[in-house]
Amino acid sequence: MAPSTVTSVKIVVAGSFGVGKTTFVGAVSDIRPLTTEAIMTAASIDVDDIDRIPLKETTTVAMDFGRVELDDDLLLYLFGTPGQERFWFMWDSLVRGCIGAVVLVDTRRLAESFTSIDFFDNRQIPYVVVVNTFDGILHHSLDSVRTAMAIDPAVPILSCDARRRGEVTQVLLRMLEFAISQSEEVSTEPSLA
Repeated sequence: MAPSTVTSVKIVVAGSFGVGKTTFVGAVSDIRPLTTEAIMTAASIDVDDIDRIPLKETTTVAMDFGRVELDDDLLLYLFGTPGQERFWFMWDSLVRGCIGAVVLVDTRRLAESFTSIDFFDNRQIPYVVVVNTFDGILHHSLDSVRTAMAIDPAVPILSCDARRRGEVTQVLLRMLEFAISQSEEVSTEPSLA
């Protein structure tokens, strides 16, 4: 029997401050996820707006990392970005080599998601938009979110509870399908040369 080849892919989990990126990575990782969570201090009071997330006590200051084995021959490496604007300079390094991204959004703070969407649009990195249903309830239809954010009809919009492994796994599978379809679409476009 020939040894099987393992394919490894990198997916970035992005979004605004407090949207659930660390939870998302932790819910699905087969290994204990690496997190760079720090306790929020009084120094961040004037910097981080926690009015709509008053129970938030920690924040990611560099990245989250997890690994998911989807099959014997497919490994996903997940890199969660920090959400605060002061850490955005790291995003370019974190996305290097990724096949795509999951952009988590919180419909209570939808305007904070535009920067993440613009980041991936501007770099032509495939992404899916995922509404995190924090309390297990989808408060707005996905079509309403698409319209409110003016998301291209080709970009998948999904919902999931970032605490539930099965739902997160389904999001990752959809992200893979979308990234593959985008790759195939680019490879079949006629050359302008």
